[in-house]
Amino acid sequence: MTQSPAIPLPPPKERRRLREAASLTRAQLASRVGVTSETVRGWETGRSTPRGRKGEKYAKLLDSLGDEAEVTAPQEATADTGEPAPASEAAAARRATRARRKGAATDRKRPAAKDRGRGPVTVPDRSHDPVPHGHRVILTGRPRTMSPRRPDDAVTALTPDEAFDALYAFCAPALVRQTYLLTGRRELARESVERAFQIAWQRWPEVARDRDPAGWVRAVAYECALSPWHRLRPRYRYPEPPPSDAFDRALMDTLLRLPPCYRRTLVLYDGVGLGLPETAAETEASTRAAVNRLAHAREAVAERLPELADPETLHWRLVELASTERLRASKPLTVRRGGERRARFWTRAAIAFTAALIGTTALTARTAPTHYEPPVPAGETVQGVPPPVAPGPLSESERELRAKLREEEQQGPERLLPQPW
Repeated sequence: MTQSPAIPLPPPKERRRLREAASLTRAQLASRVGVTSETVRGWETGRSTPRGRKGEKYAKLLDSLGDEAEVTAPQEATADTGEPAPASEAAAARRATRARRKGAATDRKRPAAKDRGRGPVTVPDRSHDPVPHGHRVILTGRPRTMSPRRPDDAVTALTPDEAFDALYAFCAPALVRQTYLLTGRRELARESVERAFQIAWQRWPEVARDRDPAGWVRAVAYECALSPWHRLRPRYRYPEPPPSDAFDRALMDTLLRLPPCYRRTLVLYDGVGLGLPETAAETEASTRAAVNRLAHAREAVAERLPELADPETLHWRLVELASTERLRASKPLTVRRGGERRARFWTRAAIAFTAALIGTTALTARTAPTHYEPPVPAGETVQGVPPPVAPGPLSESERELRAKLREEEQQGPERLLPQPW
């Protein structure tokens, strides 16, 4: 029995390029292969080599991604010369390998070659393939599109302001709706999202290099929205007007009755559409804990609203509840300037506090005494001293003298002379 030759793996950099060209995250690609995101990271960086059945499945997936990239490659680059665009060496190697496996003498024709150069390709979100209840739709409802790129196209670098504005325009509207599902307060949802983006602007070098900037901002916004310190603010001691629809009011009341961690897990999984590993990572819990929280949250919702027992129906009801409210986010420029003003204020406050502390320390050192004066101790009882002795009985002469003094006049004689005995 002859074993078919294995599909050659492209270099690590080529593997990452193929994944990014298909608009797939490491988590999505890992779910297709059946491994973890860290394993895919090791394969793409060259720290580990794919082996066994997982390696074969990974190689076949990269091969299919390479075919899709070749199918969607534009043909306008050779319009002037009329010659077909040259294929990369990796693509040629894959074609040759398939030809040897099929026993063909020449490279077979691509069945989808007629679709080349048709413009942008809509890439579906496959992050929920392993989820039992099927595909999810993010609350924005906008599909992600990928324009075909040429191999020699130069990528235009964005300035930090432009990159921040693009991230804010893409994430802020949906993030305000998601935060509203967590809090039930429109103004608090908007403030939490603005505060999250202000923190992201202050740490923009870190956020720009993050693998998922939208997830970074979403986690900060959820933390700000669920902070227990909001209950101390006077304006948040009274509830806001509920939704106009009776069913929406019941759903919002049910969500607000859930514990914050259960509510956040339900919104992330059934509302936003994240997978279980991503939900667990964002809520800082294990996958088993996230599953338990999700199950208890669904049971609580289904107990009060039996028509939402189906997860798919619950997902669309959450989308509708968040979309019916007129929630608008501020302009990106306003958020950036507000964050900069806040940073300047706290910087100046820190400088003023430091100056006051230094001045107080200097004044204390200047007015402090230079020598030590021991305090006067309090009186102490002296032990071992005998008590005073009382006078004894009078002698005969002392009694006579006392009687003589008593017999004399009060003024006494003018002159007292001693009398002889």
